[in-house]
Amino acid sequence: MVVTGASSGIGAATARLFREHGWNVVGVARRADRLKALQAETGADVFTADLTVQADVDALRDYLAASGPVHALVNNAGGAKGLDSVEAGSIEDWAWMFEINVLAVKRVTTAILPLLRAGMASGAGSADIVNVTSIAGHVAYLGGGGYNAAKFAAHAMTEVLRLELSGEPIRVIEIAPGMVRTDEFGLVRFDGDADKAFAAYENVPDPLSAEDIAETIVSSVERPAHVNLDLIVIKPVAQASSTRVARGPLMVRED
Repeated sequence: MVVTGASSGIGAATARLFREHGWNVVGVARRADRLKALQAETGADVFTADLTVQADVDALRDYLAASGPVHALVNNAGGAKGLDSVEAGSIEDWAWMFEINVLAVKRVTTAILPLLRAGMASGAGSADIVNVTSIAGHVAYLGGGGYNAAKFAAHAMTEVLRLELSGEPIRVIEIAPGMVRTDEFGLVRFDGDADKAFAAYENVPDPLSAEDIAETIVSSVERPAHVNLDLIVIKPVAQASSTRVARGPLMVRED
């Protein structure tokens, strides 16, 4: 089992939960110190790599090939930058979002698909690719700009991959979270501005946690091999859509 973006948030929670369920996990991320902490906590194997760099992805492939069969891949690494309009958005921010949300997923998938096939040949019988996208890849919203564009592309890539793999015992699963409160997503989006990062969650009752998404990922992979959960959109009850979020206590309306 390979989990990218494993140094924090959804990736770290997913690696922890798979380990609790008895899976051998390789956590992949850029930050070696965070990975070492995850390794010490969970016993997972770890590999430091920048998935926007082809040489790092090639090194990850070689490491996995030498380590034993691979049965599942969770493409979780991703992120957003800014809430600027399409007109005003930074080309550098857009390029970064496409690199990490689209091209990195393509690089890793291309590198690991042969290992998944080899794992099946060794007796696994089936394999899984889980792409963690976002509701931003299904519904556009003001300020979404480059993030919407990147996640729509990631969604389309996932759909095409499933078509391409038709006839093989490889499940392609898309998990599209809504509002998830993690330590870093908003901080990356707003260049470390904590006030802006956490304003979106202000007075929202029970936004999702990284553990909520991890439970969904693990459950989808542990379904019987003939059951494919093509697309799972998961939002907190307070979030009716990407543009409609209830703030304050949820209450039954009076007649």
